[in-house]
Amino acid sequence: MRTGTWLPGSILPAGMAAALCLAGCRSETGPPTPPEAPVDQARVEAEGDEAMTIEISSTAFAEGEPIPKKYTGEGEDVSPPLAWDKLPEGTRQLALICDDPDAPTPEPWVHWVIYKIPADAGGLAEGVAQDAEPADPAGACQGKNSWTDGQTIGYRGPMPPPGHGTHRYFFKLYALDEPLAIGPGVDKQTLLEKMSGHVIGRGQLMGTYER
Repeated sequence: MRTGTWLPGSILPAGMAAALCLAGCRSETGPPTPPEAPVDQARVEAEGDEAMTIEISSTAFAEGEPIPKKYTGEGEDVSPPLAWDKLPEGTRQLALICDDPDAPTPEPWVHWVIYKIPADAGGLAEGVAQDAEPADPAGACQGKNSWTDGQTIGYRGPMPPPGHGTHRYFFKLYALDEPLAIGPGVDKQTLLEKMSGHVIGRGQLMGTYER
């Protein structure tokens, strides 16, 4: 091998390898991967790495199945019945967020924010009143959905753009180790920030809908 020539299979000196990479290495499959979008730290801290240990279900639809029209903007637009089990020890309060990550918007479209749910509640009955402080479950508060007019507090069901394909709706339940010190009417981001560091368990149910 002549001096200064590198052949496949030979080992580059460390200095030469570094110099080549600094000159601009390019993978065989294409250009370098662009930097990832900024991390929503409030969401990461709130949702955490806790395993999905809480079991959440509905008598209206099964995991991954279509949500009946009754619970959508094309039907009666009432919240579906939900039930859960296997809350972690030490749960003091619960919160639930329902959103649609397939909406053609920068952030997932928020359909429901309900929190300060008593720890001994085994679920939510069908048709929770669209009030900031519904009578059932007692003590719970509801926050803002993504609509800017009409009913902006409480549940509003799936209503994806016609022809936009199947959308997924995630009902995410959070178990908290202490009660939330907030009143009704907060948005999803504020709730996530207030829950940060206090989530001790999670559960999730996903339904679909298409127009």
